[in-house]
Amino acid sequence: MSDHSGSSAGSGASSGGTGGSGVLVLAATPIGDPRDAAPRLAEELRTADVVAAEDTRRLRRLCQALEVEPTGRVLSYHEHNEAQRTPELVEQLLAGRRVVVVTDAGMPSVSDPGYRLVSAAVAGGVRVTCVPGPSAVLMALAVSGMPVDRFCFEGFLPRRAGERATALGVLGDERRTMVFFEAPHRLERTLTTMAEVFGPQRRAAVCRELTKTYEEVRRGTLADLVTWAADGVRGEITVVVEGATRPAADLETEVAGIRDRVARGERLKDVCGEVSRATGLSRKALYDAVVARPSAG
Repeated sequence: MSDHSGSSAGSGASSGGTGGSGVLVLAATPIGDPRDAAPRLAEELRTADVVAAEDTRRLRRLCQALEVEPTGRVLSYHEHNEAQRTPELVEQLLAGRRVVVVTDAGMPSVSDPGYRLVSAAVAGGVRVTCVPGPSAVLMALAVSGMPVDRFCFEGFLPRRAGERATALGVLGDERRTMVFFEAPHRLERTLTTMAEVFGPQRRAAVCRELTKTYEEVRRGTLADLVTWAADGVRGEITVVVEGATRPAADLETEVAGIRDRVARGERLKDVCGEVSRATGLSRKALYDAVVARPSAG
Protein backbone atom coordinates (compact mmCIF):
# COMPACT_ATOMS: atom_id res chain seq x y z
CA MET A 1 0.00 0.00 0.00
CA SER A 2 1.30 3.45 -0.84
CA ASP A 3 0.16 7.00 -1.36
CA HIS A 4 -1.70 6.77 -4.66
CA SER A 5 -4.50 8.42 -6.56
CA GLY A 6 -7.39 7.14 -8.58
CA SER A 7 -11.13 6.88 -8.40
CA SER A 8 -12.58 5.90 -5.06
CA ALA A 9 -14.24 2.55 -4.63
CA GLY A 10 -16.09 2.98 -1.38
CA SER A 11 -19.09 0.79 -0.68
CA GLY A 12 -22.81 1.22 -0.13
CA ALA A 13 -24.41 4.24 1.46
CA SER A 14 -21.10 5.56 2.73
CA SER A 15 -20.23 7.04 -0.66
CA GLY A 16 -21.56 8.66 -3.75
CA GLY A 17 -23.81 11.33 -2.20
CA THR A 18 -23.62 15.07 -2.68
CA GLY A 19 -23.88 18.26 -0.71
CA GLY A 20 -22.47 17.44 2.71
CA SER A 21 -23.62 13.82 2.94
CA GLY A 22 -20.06 12.61 3.51
CA VAL A 23 -18.72 11.51 6.88
CA LEU A 24 -15.37 12.22 8.51
CA VAL A 25 -14.23 9.31 10.69
CA LEU A 26 -11.39 9.77 13.17
CA ALA A 27 -10.15 6.23 13.73
CA ALA A 28 -8.03 5.44 16.77
CA THR A 29 -5.16 3.04 16.09
CA PRO A 30 -3.26 0.82 18.55
CA ILE A 31 -0.54 2.54 20.57
CA GLY A 32 1.61 -0.57 20.43
CA ASP A 33 -0.10 -3.94 20.26
CA PRO A 34 -2.16 -4.35 17.04
CA ARG A 35 -4.46 -6.76 18.91
CA ASP A 36 -5.88 -3.72 20.72
CA ALA A 37 -7.50 -2.44 17.54
CA ALA A 38 -11.25 -1.89 17.80
CA PRO A 39 -13.20 -4.41 15.68
CA ARG A 40 -14.69 -1.52 13.67
CA LEU A 41 -11.28 -0.26 12.61
CA ALA A 42 -10.69 -2.97 10.00
CA GLU A 43 -14.13 -2.43 8.47
CA GLU A 44 -13.67 1.34 8.28
CA LEU A 45 -10.28 0.95 6.61
CA ARG A 46 -11.70 -1.56 4.13
CA THR A 47 -14.77 0.41 3.08
CA ALA A 48 -13.61 4.05 3.25
CA ASP A 49 -13.61 6.08 0.08
CA VAL A 50 -10.47 7.84 1.28
CA VAL A 51 -8.00 6.85 4.00
CA ALA A 52 -5.80 9.75 5.11
CA ALA A 53 -2.83 8.37 7.04
CA GLU A 54 -0.08 10.14 8.96
CA ASP A 55 2.38 7.53 7.63
CA THR A 56 1.24 5.29 4.79
CA ARG A 57 3.98 2.76 5.56
CA ARG A 58 2.75 2.33 9.11
CA LEU A 59 -0.78 2.05 7.79
CA ARG A 60 0.38 -0.73 5.48
CA ARG A 61 1.83 -2.66 8.42
CA LEU A 62 -1.33 -2.13 10.46
CA CYS A 63 -3.50 -3.36 7.62
CA GLN A 64 -1.34 -6.44 7.29
CA ALA A 65 -1.75 -7.16 11.00
CA LEU A 66 -5.52 -6.68 10.71
CA GLU A 67 -5.66 -8.70 7.48
CA VAL A 68 -7.50 -5.96 5.63
CA GLU A 69 -6.95 -4.17 2.31
CA PRO A 70 -8.37 -0.68 1.77
CA THR A 71 -10.51 -0.46 -1.36
CA GLY A 72 -10.49 3.33 -1.53
CA ARG A 73 -7.85 5.94 -2.14
CA VAL A 74 -4.97 6.09 0.36
CA LEU A 75 -3.04 9.31 0.83
CA SER A 76 -0.65 10.86 3.31
CA TYR A 77 -1.89 13.42 5.83
CA HIS A 78 0.76 14.66 8.23
CA GLU A 79 2.00 17.85 9.88
CA HIS A 80 3.98 18.90 6.81
CA ASN A 81 1.14 18.69 4.29
CA GLU A 82 -1.90 19.11 6.56
CA ALA A 83 -2.60 22.70 5.54
CA GLN A 84 -2.39 21.95 1.82
CA ARG A 85 -4.30 18.65 1.90
CA THR A 86 -7.18 19.70 4.17
CA PRO A 87 -9.12 21.57 1.42
CA GLU A 88 -8.86 18.52 -0.83
CA LEU A 89 -10.28 16.26 1.88
CA VAL A 90 -13.07 18.71 2.66
CA GLU A 91 -13.95 18.69 -1.03
CA GLN A 92 -14.21 14.90 -0.88
CA LEU A 93 -16.44 15.11 2.18
CA LEU A 94 -18.74 17.68 0.59
CA ALA A 95 -18.99 15.40 -2.44
CA GLY A 96 -20.40 12.67 -0.19
CA ARG A 97 -17.30 10.60 0.45
CA ARG A 98 -16.47 8.74 3.64
CA VAL A 99 -13.01 9.88 4.76
CA VAL A 100 -11.16 7.95 7.47
CA VAL A 101 -8.21 9.59 9.22
CA VAL A 102 -5.60 7.51 11.05
CA THR A 103 -2.38 8.55 12.75
CA ASP A 104 0.62 6.51 13.82
CA ALA A 105 -0.94 5.71 17.21
CA GLY A 106 -3.96 6.78 19.21
CA MET A 107 -6.72 9.20 18.31
CA PRO A 108 -6.23 11.64 15.41
CA SER A 109 -6.24 15.33 16.43
CA VAL A 110 -4.95 14.56 19.95
CA SER A 111 -1.34 15.78 19.62
CA ASP A 112 -1.54 14.43 16.07
CA PRO A 113 -2.82 15.66 12.69
CA GLY A 114 -6.60 15.92 12.44
CA TYR A 115 -7.79 19.00 14.28
CA ARG A 116 -7.49 21.24 11.23
CA LEU A 117 -9.64 18.85 9.19
CA VAL A 118 -12.22 18.43 11.96
CA SER A 119 -12.56 22.19 12.26
CA ALA A 120 -13.00 22.60 8.50
CA ALA A 121 -15.48 19.72 8.31
CA VAL A 122 -17.59 21.13 11.13
CA ALA A 123 -17.58 24.53 9.48
CA GLY A 124 -18.80 22.87 6.28
CA GLY A 125 -21.66 21.09 8.00
CA VAL A 126 -20.07 17.65 7.59
CA ARG A 127 -20.82 14.90 10.09
CA VAL A 128 -17.80 13.97 12.22
CA THR A 129 -17.58 10.74 14.19
CA CYS A 130 -14.85 8.43 15.46
CA VAL A 131 -13.84 4.85 16.04
CA PRO A 132 -12.82 4.78 19.71
CA GLY A 133 -9.75 2.87 20.71
CA PRO A 134 -6.48 2.79 22.65
CA SER A 135 -5.33 5.97 24.37
CA ALA A 136 -1.88 6.53 25.84
CA VAL A 137 -3.32 9.36 27.94
CA LEU A 138 -6.01 7.25 29.62
CA MET A 139 -3.83 4.18 29.98
CA ALA A 140 -1.03 6.17 31.61
CA LEU A 141 -3.51 7.75 34.00
CA ALA A 142 -4.98 4.39 34.91
CA VAL A 143 -1.64 2.76 35.76
CA SER A 144 0.09 5.80 37.25
CA GLY A 145 -1.28 5.48 40.77
CA MET A 146 -2.24 9.18 40.69
CA PRO A 147 -5.74 10.54 41.32
CA VAL A 148 -7.81 10.20 38.14
CA ASP A 149 -11.07 11.85 39.17
CA ARG A 150 -9.89 15.13 37.59
CA PHE A 151 -7.03 15.51 35.11
CA CYS A 152 -5.74 17.71 32.31
CA PHE A 153 -3.78 16.76 29.19
CA GLU A 154 -0.94 19.14 28.28
CA GLY A 155 0.53 17.31 25.29
CA PHE A 156 4.15 18.06 24.37
CA LEU A 157 5.94 20.84 26.22
CA PRO A 158 8.01 23.45 24.30
CA ARG A 159 11.46 22.26 23.29
CA ARG A 160 13.34 25.38 24.39
CA ALA A 161 14.31 25.42 28.05
CA GLY A 162 12.98 28.89 28.82
CA GLU A 163 9.64 28.30 27.10
CA ARG A 164 9.33 24.91 28.79
CA ALA A 165 9.90 26.44 32.23
CA THR A 166 7.35 29.16 31.50
CA ALA A 167 4.73 26.63 30.38
CA LEU A 168 5.25 24.57 33.53
CA GLY A 169 5.21 27.70 35.68
CA VAL A 170 1.66 28.41 34.52
CA LEU A 171 0.72 24.98 35.91
CA GLY A 172 2.34 25.61 39.28
CA ASP A 173 -0.93 25.64 41.20
CA GLU A 174 -2.82 23.18 38.98
CA ARG A 175 -4.74 20.83 41.31
CA ARG A 176 -5.64 18.25 38.67
CA THR A 177 -3.38 15.35 37.71
CA MET A 178 -1.41 16.40 34.63
CA VAL A 179 -0.49 14.25 31.63
CA PHE A 180 2.32 15.10 29.19
CA PHE A 181 3.89 13.51 26.14
CA GLU A 182 7.67 13.76 25.80
CA ALA A 183 10.44 12.59 23.50
CA PRO A 184 12.89 10.20 25.19
CA HIS A 185 15.95 12.36 24.50
CA ARG A 186 14.31 15.32 26.27
CA LEU A 187 12.88 13.40 29.22
CA GLU A 188 15.66 14.10 31.75
CA ARG A 189 15.62 17.83 31.01
CA THR A 190 11.86 17.99 31.27
CA LEU A 191 11.78 16.08 34.57
CA THR A 192 14.52 18.37 35.91
CA THR A 193 12.50 21.46 35.03
CA MET A 194 9.39 19.91 36.56
CA ALA A 195 11.32 19.27 39.79
CA GLU A 196 12.47 22.89 39.85
CA VAL A 197 8.99 24.28 39.20
CA PHE A 198 6.76 21.82 41.06
CA GLY A 199 9.25 20.83 43.74
CA PRO A 200 11.46 17.72 43.86
CA GLN A 201 9.04 15.79 46.09
CA ARG A 202 6.04 16.03 43.75
CA ARG A 203 4.91 12.53 42.77
CA ALA A 204 4.99 11.46 39.15
CA ALA A 205 5.06 8.43 36.88
CA VAL A 206 6.87 7.87 33.61
CA CYS A 207 5.05 5.39 31.39
CA ARG A 208 7.21 3.94 28.64
CA GLU A 209 6.31 1.75 25.64
CA LEU A 210 2.72 1.20 26.78
CA THR A 211 1.19 -2.09 25.51
CA LYS A 212 4.52 -3.04 23.91
CA THR A 213 6.99 -5.79 24.79
CA TYR A 214 9.14 -3.58 27.02
CA GLU A 215 6.33 -1.70 28.74
CA GLU A 216 7.52 -0.01 31.92
CA VAL A 217 5.92 2.29 34.49
CA ARG A 218 8.38 4.06 36.77
CA ARG A 219 6.80 5.80 39.77
CA GLY A 220 8.41 8.08 42.34
CA THR A 221 9.15 11.67 43.19
CA LEU A 222 10.34 13.97 40.45
CA ALA A 223 13.78 13.94 42.09
CA ASP A 224 13.82 10.13 41.91
CA LEU A 225 12.76 10.13 38.28
CA VAL A 226 15.42 12.68 37.30
CA THR A 227 18.08 10.34 38.69
CA TRP A 228 16.56 7.35 36.91
CA ALA A 229 16.33 9.16 33.56
CA ALA A 230 19.94 10.34 33.68
CA ASP A 231 21.17 7.09 32.11
CA GLY A 232 18.89 7.56 29.10
CA VAL A 233 15.43 6.28 28.29
CA ARG A 234 14.07 4.87 25.07
CA GLY A 235 10.64 4.48 23.55
CA GLU A 236 7.34 6.33 23.54
CA ILE A 237 6.97 8.35 26.75
CA THR A 238 3.92 9.57 28.68
CA VAL A 239 4.49 11.46 31.94
CA VAL A 240 1.83 11.74 34.65
CA VAL A 241 2.37 14.34 37.40
CA GLU A 242 0.42 14.74 40.60
CA GLY A 243 -1.50 17.99 40.93
CA ALA A 244 -0.67 20.62 43.54
CA THR A 245 -1.90 19.73 47.02
CA ARG A 246 -1.76 23.32 48.24
CA PRO A 247 -1.88 26.78 46.67
CA ALA A 248 1.35 27.63 44.90
CA ALA A 249 3.73 29.63 47.05
CA ASP A 250 4.72 33.07 45.81
CA LEU A 251 8.45 33.20 45.12
CA GLU A 252 8.82 36.91 45.90
CA THR A 253 7.03 36.56 49.23
CA GLU A 254 9.13 33.59 50.27
CA VAL A 255 12.35 35.32 49.19
CA ALA A 256 11.47 38.34 51.33
CA GLY A 257 10.92 36.04 54.31
CA ILE A 258 14.24 34.31 53.71
CA ARG A 259 16.06 37.65 53.65
CA ASP A 260 14.54 38.58 57.00
CA ARG A 261 15.62 35.28 58.57
CA VAL A 262 19.14 35.53 57.15
CA ALA A 263 19.37 39.09 58.48
CA ARG A 264 18.61 37.67 61.93
CA GLY A 265 21.57 35.31 61.66
CA GLU A 266 20.30 32.09 60.05
CA ARG A 267 22.31 30.40 57.31
CA LEU A 268 20.97 31.07 53.79
CA LYS A 269 21.30 27.46 52.58
CA ASP A 270 19.52 26.10 55.65
CA VAL A 271 16.64 28.52 55.33
CA CYS A 272 16.27 27.87 51.58
CA GLY A 273 16.14 24.14 52.22
CA GLU A 274 13.48 24.52 54.91
CA VAL A 275 11.32 26.83 52.80
CA SER A 276 11.69 24.51 49.80
CA ARG A 277 10.42 21.54 51.78
CA ALA A 278 7.53 23.55 53.18
CA THR A 279 6.37 25.19 49.94
CA GLY A 280 7.51 22.90 47.15
CA LEU A 281 9.51 25.71 45.57
CA SER A 282 12.90 24.79 44.20
CA ARG A 283 15.68 25.32 46.75
CA LYS A 284 17.99 26.43 43.97
CA ALA A 285 15.41 28.91 42.65
CA LEU A 286 14.99 30.38 46.14
CA TYR A 287 18.75 30.62 46.71
CA ASP A 288 19.39 32.16 43.29
CA ALA A 289 16.61 34.72 43.79
CA VAL A 290 18.03 35.87 47.14
CA VAL A 291 21.57 36.12 45.77
CA ALA A 292 20.46 37.89 42.59
CA ARG A 293 18.29 40.43 44.40
CA PRO A 294 19.87 41.13 47.79
CA SER A 295 17.94 43.27 50.22
CA ALA A 296 18.51 47.02 50.03
CA GLY A 297 20.33 49.00 52.67
